[in-house]
Amino acid sequence: MPDQWRSDELVFFVNGRKVIERDVDPEVTLLTFLRKNLGLTGTKDACGRGGCGACTVMVSRCDPVSKEIRHFSITACLVPICSLYGAAVTTVEGVGSMKTKLHPVQERIAKSHGTQCGFCTPGMVMSTYTLLRNHPQPSEEQLMEALGGNLCRCTGYRPILDGGKTFCTESNGCQQKGTGKCCLDQGEEDSSSRGRNGDISTELFTKDRFQPLDPTQELIFPPALLRMAENPEKRTLTFRGERVTWISPGTLKDLLELKTKYPEAPLVLGNTSLGPAMRSQGHFHPVLLSPARISELSIVSTTSEGLTIGAGCSLAQVKDILAERVSELPEEKTETYQALLKHLQSLAGQQIRNLASLGGHVMSRHCYSDLNPILAVGNATLNLISKEGMRQIPLNEHFLAGLPRADLKPEEILQSVYIPHSQKWEFVSAFRQGQCQQNALADVNAGMRVLFKEGTDTVHDLSVAYGGVGVATISAHRTCQQLQGRCWNELMLEEACRLLLDEVSLPGSAPGGRVEFKRTLVVSFFFKFYLEVLQKLKKLVRLSSDYLGSPEVSDLFLSALEDFPVTVPQGVQTYQRVAPCQPLQDPVGRPIMHLSGLKHTTGEAMFCGDIPRLDRELAMALVTSARAHAKIISIDFSKALKLPGVVDVITAKDIPGTNGAEDSKILAVDEVLCVGHIICAVVAETDVQAKRAIEKVKITYEDLEPIIFTVEDAIKHNSFLCPEKKLEQGNIEEAFGKVDQIIEGEVHIGGQEHFYMETQRVLVIPKRGDQELDIHVSTQDPAHVQKTVSSTLNIPINKITCHVKQVGGGFGGKIGRPAILGAIAAVGAIKTGHPIRLVLDREEDMLITGGRHPLFGKYKVGFMKDGRIEALDIECFINGGCTPEDSEAVAEFLLLKLENAYKIQNLRFRGRACMTNLASNTSFRGFGFPQGILVIESCITAVATKCGLLPEKVREKNMYKTVDKAIYKQEFNPEPLIRCWNECLDKSSFHSRRTQVEEFNKKNYWKKKGIAVIPMKFSVGFTATSYHQAAALVHIYTDGSVLVTQGGNELGQGIHTKILQVASRELKIPMSYIHISETSTATVPNTIATAASIGSDVNGRAVQDACQILLKRLEPIIKEHPEGTWEDWIKTAFEQSISLSATGFFRGYKAFMDWEKGEGEPFPYYIYGAACSEVEIDCLTGAHKKIRTDIVMEACSSLNPAIDVGQVEGAFIQGMGLYTTEELRYSPEGVLYSQGPDEYKIPTVTDVPGEFNVSLLPSSPNPLTIYSSKGLGESGVALGSSVFLAIADAVATARRDRDVAEDFPVESPATPEWVRMACADRFTEMIPRDDPKTFKPWSIPVA
Repeated sequence: MPDQWRSDELVFFVNGRKVIERDVDPEVTLLTFLRKNLGLTGTKDACGRGGCGACTVMVSRCDPVSKEIRHFSITACLVPICSLYGAAVTTVEGVGSMKTKLHPVQERIAKSHGTQCGFCTPGMVMSTYTLLRNHPQPSEEQLMEALGGNLCRCTGYRPILDGGKTFCTESNGCQQKGTGKCCLDQGEEDSSSRGRNGDISTELFTKDRFQPLDPTQELIFPPALLRMAENPEKRTLTFRGERVTWISPGTLKDLLELKTKYPEAPLVLGNTSLGPAMRSQGHFHPVLLSPARISELSIVSTTSEGLTIGAGCSLAQVKDILAERVSELPEEKTETYQALLKHLQSLAGQQIRNLASLGGHVMSRHCYSDLNPILAVGNATLNLISKEGMRQIPLNEHFLAGLPRADLKPEEILQSVYIPHSQKWEFVSAFRQGQCQQNALADVNAGMRVLFKEGTDTVHDLSVAYGGVGVATISAHRTCQQLQGRCWNELMLEEACRLLLDEVSLPGSAPGGRVEFKRTLVVSFFFKFYLEVLQKLKKLVRLSSDYLGSPEVSDLFLSALEDFPVTVPQGVQTYQRVAPCQPLQDPVGRPIMHLSGLKHTTGEAMFCGDIPRLDRELAMALVTSARAHAKIISIDFSKALKLPGVVDVITAKDIPGTNGAEDSKILAVDEVLCVGHIICAVVAETDVQAKRAIEKVKITYEDLEPIIFTVEDAIKHNSFLCPEKKLEQGNIEEAFGKVDQIIEGEVHIGGQEHFYMETQRVLVIPKRGDQELDIHVSTQDPAHVQKTVSSTLNIPINKITCHVKQVGGGFGGKIGRPAILGAIAAVGAIKTGHPIRLVLDREEDMLITGGRHPLFGKYKVGFMKDGRIEALDIECFINGGCTPEDSEAVAEFLLLKLENAYKIQNLRFRGRACMTNLASNTSFRGFGFPQGILVIESCITAVATKCGLLPEKVREKNMYKTVDKAIYKQEFNPEPLIRCWNECLDKSSFHSRRTQVEEFNKKNYWKKKGIAVIPMKFSVGFTATSYHQAAALVHIYTDGSVLVTQGGNELGQGIHTKILQVASRELKIPMSYIHISETSTATVPNTIATAASIGSDVNGRAVQDACQILLKRLEPIIKEHPEGTWEDWIKTAFEQSISLSATGFFRGYKAFMDWEKGEGEPFPYYIYGAACSEVEIDCLTGAHKKIRTDIVMEACSSLNPAIDVGQVEGAFIQGMGLYTTEELRYSPEGVLYSQGPDEYKIPTVTDVPGEFNVSLLPSSPNPLTIYSSKGLGESGVALGSSVFLAIADAVATARRDRDVAEDFPVESPATPEWVRMACADRFTEMIPRDDPKTFKPWSIPVA
């Protein structure tokens, strides 16, 4: 091989072991390398964009100048493997393991119940571990910052934080925790549970037994790398791959030579911008230049005039540099630095800030850049360098727009950024508003600077720049010029707003949408700047307003100056202790750690995608439709088949059996019904080859009519998936004729993406002969996968075995879809004879799989003046997507649950599932109730408003009070409901806080608080007895160990833990004797989906049955040898030929529903609860802060309070996301824009209420279920609506202040856009409005 084609050796360390790669591919990321080359699967692949933190690892480097070792967390999915020359990587496996020794981080997160599905856990461990390597005793604020870039969909974050807080120096938590007399547990009056505090515990784990953190025991930085740092390699390193060459020069001179030679080659440092663009937008660069080893790009220098920061410094380093300067310099010189720091606090997550460079951020020139607007108004200068020498250009609007005369020449690079000090009488501010407070791209951001003539309020110079309102950062140059010489007063403000709206114009069809919101933010931000400057002027001169000629800031307006702080959540979790007489060995009712908790924290838990690559294994990638409704004219995959590694293309013609149902094909035939409809699949030797090949499959379409996306269009075209469902009681028309008032309203609720951390994945392994298949799949319903594969291949079910070890989250999204994907992969396996692995990327998963049904609801309610509702007529339409799937069942459950906790004599509920050209929506945690509860609670709120009553009074007046029947004639006792309601009012100190909220609102015009409390009656289970059946198989081996197999799947909800608790109690042996391996259709056949909150209930009963059978067989031996041990009894039983294996079975709860009659007993039991939430909103930006939430749940006798509290908290946070931040957005062509964590925002750690209390009511009997327990998996989602209603309460107050009509459209989620525009004021009034008929919107609402 000629030298010019030879690659250099890549040298780095992983977990203390040296790695030398001689043929490294620059396109391979660290994540891929760890998982596929080194078999370190603890680092998870979840999003591929650096947005979720599941792949977090620690990188350590030796600074060549200071010789200090830097440890920083990074997302491995973004890091090119070639960038790690000379670095040490630590993964979760290198921190500790079950086989060697656990690290305190791993132990504490597990034992504080900080894991559920466990897929995010290794990333959480690594973020916390890296923090501790840098700060062995961190503050709680540092912990929050460290975890800000990590997403969790299961836990609700509280227990993860609790584990992390055990390392922190200070704690704001209750000092009485564990005594049963917590300061947060004092309500307004004695409740029904008061006086029994000796039975109540607030301690879910004990800190005393944690092993201490000993920093001296950590892995040392490899001496070999220290030597490399002392004598750095100066020669240029080159790594050549199949398509890309990575060149890493050792000197600045060599870098400039290379830039001249390859002027089009981008410089790559953090890869946080280029990496996602190459992945999602198809950007390709044959040569990449890495300046990581050029020390001149990381130099920081200061002068009396300003600060110069090297372009190679990471944003995390920039943050530290600026913070140091702010602490050293007089305040008047640090205005620009403080503005930059403000945005650096919320810009991305910690891992991205550790990777992204200042130069990369500036040069990317993203329209949403948070720093560029501030640098532009702060008169920053870019220091450029090339072979020809150095020059400077201003970082201004011309540079940011990419104008050639103001840009870099192709051979130039950015060496550093100079940021001048601010001066006296100069003020700089920064503003941003995104979908949520942290780790979200800004919808609009701004940098603003004003310089006054000394001693006056006359504007000498003004600079305003906005991001998010154009293709680049926009400078309002004309406006600023016209305002020079003006006094800083109301007249100037009015003129400025008018000029800004004229200059910063945004067309109605602007990319990103939210046009009117963005226009409003343009002037709202300037108003905030106006107020801030007024305050600073007063502080500076301390003279009267008469002298300056500028107005005082009204006390009512002062709160507009304050941003919502990031607070560390605190709270108390209460539950009933087990009875003192319960044997210590009996684990039922105790807060036992999740069975896989320690394996989650060490990365040793094996998920479907972690199964090592098999011999002859092939990868599959899916080809999906680019059109919403079209006829397939032709499919040409000839070019794809010619690509290296491509083996075959699977189409509908290859299916030997049934291609799904007539109305829902597995693979499209002749017609596609939505964007994302699966057409065919490519099979190749690697996943990279398969993905490249799908780009070469050419499909010719012919568009068909109609194309329907919205509920409105579906109604217009009479496009429905099923007949109308209806429930009715009383005489509604007669009742409407007798009421005092009637109002009508509408409710629009958007959909929700499951966003399970582990995307859909399946591995199909064909066996030789007999057409047998082993299928490893991430599913909630392996039997359904088995049946679907059977019918697709036309082979008997008994030849197909499905295995489920554990699932990285499901929430209903892994019931139906895994069967379709499993069937496609199985066709590929049979056709090729090879094992097939199919793993969906996050983008594919979100595009294909559907989610929660968007809903449009209409209500008509008749009521008396005192708030008593006499008649209620609700009609709901859900957007089902293009195929039936679960939509009819969701429509039914929606109606059955719609009345919630309210007894209304005359009711009519109607529901339809609309057929549209969107991906089919499916099961989702709560199954219709989260939409339904918001409809009826919005109705209650509207009645309260009309009557001039508080909503909680109307709720109380209409709640069920005594034994009664639901609308479908099923009898129930609401006594626990009333207990939950009263306990919630008491524990939350609701009435006194309602008064405090009202007082706050009187004193603040631009910030408003809202508070809401809601009751809940949640029905558990399916509506048919057969769906509640369960089976189990229990083996006792001759050494006394026990193997349990049952039909429930471990999704993170702790079913395996609870099952072992049941088996332990029944067999009267320690849990350590018992093991659950997996769920398999070969051991327990014909299982039901693990869903509807009854998994532990019914499977626990089956295991109980099997254990009781075994114990009955052992009874004679135990009676004969009462002093014997368990092992002795088992040995004797074997010698006596007594079977030590038993099948247990539970026939199921009685449940039925007759829709013709509109009556039945569809649910085995109810869960009752109540939630109170308080929020504060910023009327100028639409942002909100969750101040406090109190939840009370009736759990009867919890099998495991730690797991049950975790389920309630996780469900609540997921529901809170549904109602506040999680917005699915579609193009007018039906393309889902929200295809990853950048665009779709699930709650982060900073979204947890500042005070978050959960209380499980003391035990009450429930003879129907095992040990009187109840399934709490889903019900908490609906309680998240209390946050929406609190926000709506705050908005209504703002509207009252402004004399705007109180009734406003109920649209969920309550995004900043909705909140801001609902808080109508002079700024929303002054913006231009476009006629919808004159432009094509960027996105469309589908509900």
